[in-house]
Amino acid sequence: MGHSYASNFIHCVFSTKDRANLIPEQRSEQLYAYILGIAKNIGIGVLCIGGTANHLHILLALPANRTLSDAVRDLKANSSRWMSEAGLRFAWQHGFGAFSVSPSQLPVVKNYIHGQAEHHKKRNFEEEFLALLRKSGVEFDPTYVFG
Repeated sequence: MGHSYASNFIHCVFSTKDRANLIPEQRSEQLYAYILGIAKNIGIGVLCIGGTANHLHILLALPANRTLSDAVRDLKANSSRWMSEAGLRFAWQHGFGAFSVSPSQLPVVKNYIHGQAEHHKKRNFEEEFLALLRKSGVEFDPTYVFG
C-alpha cells in the first residue's frame, strides 16, 4: 500500500495555567483564528474550536503522519507565544485531555464546543473535565488531574 489513510477525530481540551481567566473575550476569536493558522501550517485539520476565558476545546482531524502529543504541543506553544507577544500574561497548563470521536458523533461534538458559554453557566471547567474523563472511560486519579 503506497499511501496512509486515517480517520482520527479527536476532541482536545486544555486549560490556561492554573485555570486562570487569561483569555479576554475580545481576544478569543483572534486566538481561535491564530490556532487555525498554526494547525493549517502543520497539516492538521480543525473542525471546530471554542472555549471560555480559562480553557479551550478543539475538534481535530489528525492525519496519519502526526502524533497527538506533537500536534497539541505545537498548537499550545505557538499560541502561547503569540498571546505573550501581544502583551498578555499568558500560559497554557501542562497536559491536555483527548477523546476520540466517531464520525457519526462529529455534529454532536461541534454543537457541544460551540455551546461552551451557555454550558459553563451550569458547571465550571473542573466539573466539565471530570465528566468528560468519566464519560470517555478514562481512568484517572482525582488527586493529579489538575496538577
